[in-house]
Amino acid sequence: MLPLKQRCCQSASGPHNREVTSENPPPSDPAGRPGPAERALGGANLPLLRGHNAAVLLGLLRAAGEGGVSRLELAEGSGLTPQAVSKITARLREEGLATEAGRRASTGGKPRTVLRLVPGARHAIGLHLDRDESVAVLADLAGEPVAVRRAPLDLGAGADEVLAAAAAQVAEVRAAAPEARVIGAGVACPGPLDHRTGVLHRVTGLPQWDGYPLRAALAERLGLPVVLDKDTNAAAHGLAQQADGAGSFGYLHLGTGLGAGLVLGGAVHRGARTGAGEFGHQVVQLDGPRCGCGKRGCIEALCLAAVAAGDPAEAARVLGVGAANLVELLDVDRILLGGRTVLADPPAYVRGVAASLDGQLRAHGAAEARTVPVVLAPGGPHTVPLGAAHLVLASLFAPPHGPFTGARAAL
Repeated sequence: MLPLKQRCCQSASGPHNREVTSENPPPSDPAGRPGPAERALGGANLPLLRGHNAAVLLGLLRAAGEGGVSRLELAEGSGLTPQAVSKITARLREEGLATEAGRRASTGGKPRTVLRLVPGARHAIGLHLDRDESVAVLADLAGEPVAVRRAPLDLGAGADEVLAAAAAQVAEVRAAAPEARVIGAGVACPGPLDHRTGVLHRVTGLPQWDGYPLRAALAERLGLPVVLDKDTNAAAHGLAQQADGAGSFGYLHLGTGLGAGLVLGGAVHRGARTGAGEFGHQVVQLDGPRCGCGKRGCIEALCLAAVAAGDPAEAARVLGVGAANLVELLDVDRILLGGRTVLADPPAYVRGVAASLDGQLRAHGAAEARTVPVVLAPGGPHTVPLGAAHLVLASLFAPPHGPFTGARAAL
């Protein structure tokens, strides 16, 4: 019997539970896709199959919520036999990950026992390292925050100081729930970076981080498995877990900088070289102000200039132009807004972006055919660190594609 250990995968968006160690490296495919061994989910790779089937059932249990789900419904939703479901759920109960949640009234046969996920059975840490502050959350299996800690941070102070600050904050959030079984830490920070190798590239305004192996350094310092991604990708990944597993959206994050997380067809789109989402550095004014990236007229520079001038309406208008470009390029279903600058005046940004977006679509004759909603992203100030925690939790859950997917809250 394969013990259901908690595993942090190299790419949290991957579909399989696969422990990443020096003896079991991540897939070598440059796009992060599983290799031949990972794709062989038949009898030749039974331990992996068992882990995947358990993840499928855990995903269904999570989607079912507090109301729970019967074993027969788990079999129908997963495509597994009732016998296989019984064996796997027995292991999940032994591990404390699932428990009975009562019985359902009989409809002619034996009353069905209902099972539910135990959210407090395991926890993950989500850490957002921003340019001037850090936020750490301890999240349960349902993705709910159990403890939150926020502190000032100077991301330009150097690796030693940043690592020490991150370790101290993680220690604080763990101390808030000392009995929690922590399975790993998800770390989100400004990009660009390579989430597959855990190495930073030339972070805008902070070129000294170029080539730094942040994931490995934090894993050694924290004593935990670590998953690293861009802040916008982490947020988008977490938001996608709250959706129905389908559809597409753009998450626009305006804080100390401006970036986007893209979810296409229910999955985070990172691009062939993990560089997707550098939304803030699209040039919209050739002779515009100098941006921190070195170019002129980037939408980030224009937005931040308007914010500095105390003009949120202008910042929202500019942001809406970028949102319209994104919608016209990728035809996404909706736009979600987040980041501390947006949260300082949510109505102004939601209204301003929606008006600018609608105006551009209408000018091109597209507004009559469809409306693209603009809404505030769930999670408020914790959207990014909770998304980072979901990067870890994703290694336990395979996306459910059964009758319980509707139990998830739609964005």
